[in-house]
Amino acid sequence: MKNADVAMYRAKEAGRNGYQLFTPELNARVHERLAAAHRLRHALQRQEFELYYQPQVSLRTGRVVAVEALLRWRRPEHGVQEAVEFIPLAEESRLILPLGDWVLREACMQGRRWLDEGRPGLRVAVNVSPRQFQQRNFAATVEAALAESGLPAQLLEIELTESAALQNAEAAALTLSALRGRGCRIAIDDFGTGYSSLIYLRRFSITTVKIDGSFVRDAPHDPSDGAIVRAVISLCQSLNLEVVAEGVETEEQLAFLREHGCEMVQGFLLGRPIPADQVRGLF
Repeated sequence: MKNADVAMYRAKEAGRNGYQLFTPELNARVHERLAAAHRLRHALQRQEFELYYQPQVSLRTGRVVAVEALLRWRRPEHGVQEAVEFIPLAEESRLILPLGDWVLREACMQGRRWLDEGRPGLRVAVNVSPRQFQQRNFAATVEAALAESGLPAQLLEIELTESAALQNAEAAALTLSALRGRGCRIAIDDFGTGYSSLIYLRRFSITTVKIDGSFVRDAPHDPSDGAIVRAVISLCQSLNLEVVAEGVETEEQLAFLREHGCEMVQGFLLGRPIPADQVRGLF
């Protein structure tokens, strides 16, 4: 029965409407995944996570106007791991909920510290997972983080992917409206890689669109990517939305974006993600 249970869960993961046969290798993978989830849970308890911050620079003023909070796991004897290495497991095990709540609170706390140090107007952007955003009390969770930290709501930007914004659109619209009513900013991350629907730009309370780096990379010399980037910039300008180009790594890309009126840029050319205690040097 235990072996059949392992095969059943693998069948569900594979998309349902199918079947899987139990094998010793399958059992080993399941146990490794459970062990990894256990390590992740203990890491949260032992406070092994920390936030790095990547600058977003205004092309008009050349100044850092915002930072994006990026999660890192400082594993003993393994070094620092980027989120891409463990977030899928956190999503699968539902640890993304307590982990996401910690990220939100810590980012707000850090934003308040910078404000107290004399950095007025510096926004902090926080990525929110679809599962976290779909919680009925998400707006209340944000409110609690702001109240606990004392960070002004206008200095917090909630970043969502396109898929997260369009899942259960009615509920999403209510949540986003509540957040905007509180004063928070709302950004659509990785624009162009998901549904690419223009519905939410009209219907939802969006303030910022982030152009995915896959388009920015080849924009200077690929006619198609260049046209997409120009079109998104023009659309955002017409709708009075802020536009941020991600993944800027070369001077050529930067020149292209400046030429076509992009407001803000983010990428290794402008600065890599760094710990909070090094952010002061950016200013």
